[in-house]
Amino acid sequence: MNFKTLIAGLLVVPMLVIGVATDAAAKEKIRVGIAVSWPGYGFLELARVKNMLPDYDLEITIYEDPIAGHNQLASGNIDVYGSTLDYSPIAIENNLPIVNVAFTNPSFGVDQVVLRPGMTPAGVKGKKVAAPEAFIGHVLVGVWMEENGLKPSDVEWVNLNADEGVGPMISGDIAASYMYEPYTSKLTAAVKGTQIVADTSQQPYRHMGLFGDSIYMNTNFIKKNRKAALAVLKARWDAVQYWHDNTAEVNKMWAEFFKWPVEDIEFVTGTNGKYFEGGNYMFDFNESAQFCGSIGGTPPFGINGGFVRAVELTNEWWVKLGVMKKTHDPSKGFDCSLMDELAKSGYRQEIQARK
Repeated sequence: MNFKTLIAGLLVVPMLVIGVATDAAAKEKIRVGIAVSWPGYGFLELARVKNMLPDYDLEITIYEDPIAGHNQLASGNIDVYGSTLDYSPIAIENNLPIVNVAFTNPSFGVDQVVLRPGMTPAGVKGKKVAAPEAFIGHVLVGVWMEENGLKPSDVEWVNLNADEGVGPMISGDIAASYMYEPYTSKLTAAVKGTQIVADTSQQPYRHMGLFGDSIYMNTNFIKKNRKAALAVLKARWDAVQYWHDNTAEVNKMWAEFFKWPVEDIEFVTGTNGKYFEGGNYMFDFNESAQFCGSIGGTPPFGINGGFVRAVELTNEWWVKLGVMKKTHDPSKGFDCSLMDELAKSGYRQEIQARK
């Protein structure tokens, strides 16, 4: 695998742009990217709809291609980007102007490894295994393989995301695949005997602190317009509060925005304003600040200041999987100074699941 081929196209045409305000001339534009249609990335759209950044005009682009979005962020065509944590080491190695500024919602079982009927872990050796290269599922499948005595070189890797893996799993072309909801349910309904052999609610995956979503920013955006960067980050957490208080309303809005059935949104975010086991666990501001080390306390799914270990461990896995050649200083992959500043200003937020 050669990751350089994945960062070559910096001028990818976005699939969907939303949120150009009618009074754009009176407001400063902040360009936001979303890696894929996914509820965990919907909070800034909620902030836009509810006018939580009255001084700014949010322009939101959904890419349906995580690498394309990172390329746009690196080139300065967008300022803020929602994607999974695992890109941070790659940005370091390629000296890209990208930093992770907050870990937002750990995966609480929504990311999974599945085997076709009758297949055993040992039987995967020499077979085709599907996972998206240089994305969260690649690491998850790699960790599962190691837990079962397999090396990355023991299988033939096929570069497919979960939605793309359903067809080959149904046809029997691949032995194992990375999967997430709602595609896992579609697969298990179509192929009786499909085996879910690992998910991120289990150990050792749960407390590795690296499976989940985060917010990236272009370093030049932070440097040149720190006020806007802080405003975006605060609005994101304000939107979390609104979602907690009005979960059914927001889940319906996200269903329209991402063009998903409402029940599929609920398979990821749940209905209690905090988590869905088998889906995502939504960090409140305090938990995310703890992950940064900005305030005291221990966050779920990790340790205080867990960003360091999460980036470091991801880097180690990219080397094992052949995506990267060496390890780097993990602190270069994230910038918690914005979370620090919000915490020092007195901003706090603690949300609990509603009963």
